[in-house]
Amino acid sequence: MKKLKNIFTILGILLLGFSCTTEDLDPTLEQIKDIASIATVEDLTGLLTGTLDRMTPSAYYGRNFIITDEVRGDNVFPNGNSGRFQLTGGLGYIPSDNPGIWTQAYRVIANANIIIGADPATLEGDVNEIQHIQGQARILRALAHFDLLRNYGQQYVSGGGDLGIPVVTEFAGDDLLPARKTTSEVYAAIYSDLQTAFDQMDDQFDNRADKTLPSRYTAKAIESRVAIYNADWARAQSAAQTVISSGFYTIIGADNYVSSFAIDNTDNSLFELAYDQVDNSGNGGLGFIYKGDVYGDIEVLPTTPDIYEDGDVRAGIITVDGGGRIRNSGKYPDLQGADNVNIIRYEEVILNLAEALFEQGDVAGAITQLNEITSNRGATAYAGSVTKDDILDERRKELIFEGFRFFDLSRTSQDLPKISDLQNFTETIPAGDHRYALPIPLQEMDANSNMVQNKGYE
Repeated sequence: MKKLKNIFTILGILLLGFSCTTEDLDPTLEQIKDIASIATVEDLTGLLTGTLDRMTPSAYYGRNFIITDEVRGDNVFPNGNSGRFQLTGGLGYIPSDNPGIWTQAYRVIANANIIIGADPATLEGDVNEIQHIQGQARILRALAHFDLLRNYGQQYVSGGGDLGIPVVTEFAGDDLLPARKTTSEVYAAIYSDLQTAFDQMDDQFDNRADKTLPSRYTAKAIESRVAIYNADWARAQSAAQTVISSGFYTIIGADNYVSSFAIDNTDNSLFELAYDQVDNSGNGGLGFIYKGDVYGDIEVLPTTPDIYEDGDVRAGIITVDGGGRIRNSGKYPDLQGADNVNIIRYEEVILNLAEALFEQGDVAGAITQLNEITSNRGATAYAGSVTKDDILDERRKELIFEGFRFFDLSRTSQDLPKISDLQNFTETIPAGDHRYALPIPLQEMDANSNMVQNKGYE
C-alpha cells in the first residue's frame, strides 16, 4: 500500500521502545506485531509517556495551539518580527498553510489508541493499574478530539452545517479513509471517553505531587470545559462540582499569582505538560514567541491592560519591555521553554461552574463562584447581579494568553472585534464567518476521498 498522507500516516509512528523506520508510515502487519509485543504495565507506562510527548511540540501545546487561538482574538497581535502567525492573525489561512494542529493531535490519538486497545488480561501487572493507564489515555484521546473539533468543526460557522471531525478509536483499524462525524457524534465520543476514564481510574494510582500525568479528576475537569462549549450546562455543573468536592485543588492566592506560572505542579494545577531545560524549545516555544528579542512576534494590544482594575494582581503578568512593547511576561516566563504548560487549572473549573450556574438561572450561585476568583486576585467582588458578559470578562482576565479568548468569542456567537490598527484583519469579522473554522489541511483532502472541506475553502 502506498503511503497515505492523511490521518493514518500517523498510525505508523510508534512510541518509545518500539521499532520505527521510514517504512513504518503505513499501518502494516509488522506494526501490528510490534503492538502485540506490549507485555507489561511498564510497557503501557512508556507508551503513555510517549503519548504525552506527542502533545508537547511547537505544532501543538508547545506553541501553535495556544497562539493560533490568541492571535485570532482581541488580546494580542502578531507583529511580523519573524513573519510568524501573521496569516493566522489575519484569518487569511489557506488549506496548504496550516499550523500543524491536525497532524499532531491525530498522532496523540493514534498513540492513545494503542494503549486503550491493549487487553489487560494478556498483560503482566496489576489489572487496576493497567486500567488506570488506559483511563489516562482516554483522557488524552478525548482532549485531542476536542481540540480538533473546536478548531476544525463547523459548529460556529453560519450555514456550515453539523460537520465535526473524524473520530478515530482504533489503531490501524479497517477504516483508513474516515469521514467527518457530526458535531453531536464527536461530543458523544468525547463524553464517553471522559466518563469511562473517570469510572475505570483508581485514586490510589494518582500522584498528587506530579501534575504532568492526568489524574482521575482531570477527566471531570476537562468534561466541564467540553460541556460549556456544547452548552450542556447541567453536565458542566456536575463535572465541575465533582472536581471541587474532591478537595484536592485550591485557587492560587493573590500574593503568589504571578510567580505561580514559573513553578511546576502547583496546587491549582489539574494537568500540565512537562518541559525542562533539556527540552530547550528556544525560539520554537511559547516564551520566545511571546517576548523573545529575536522573534517575540506576539505583542499585547495597547487596550488589553485596561481590562484590569487597579489592584488586580493579574495585571502583573503584563509588562513593557526595553523597546516599549507591551508583553506577556508572566505566563511561560522562561525564554528557553523550561516552564510546564498548563492544560487545565482549577480556576477554569470554577469559571466553568459559574457559567453553568448562570445559564441555569442560578445567578446567586454564579456570583459566589466568580467571587472565589476575585477574592484571590485583589479585584472587586460581584454583588447583586451578574451578566454573561461579566463571566466572559472574568474568563478573559484569568485565562488570558493561555489559548481561550477566540474560542470564548466564537462559542458565544460574538464578532471578532477590530479595535486596533495593529490587528492583522482590516475590519470586525462578524460572528459565524467561515473563518471561525480552520481549513482541513490540503494533504488530508488530497489523500482522503471521504473528507469534506470546510465552508469557504472549497
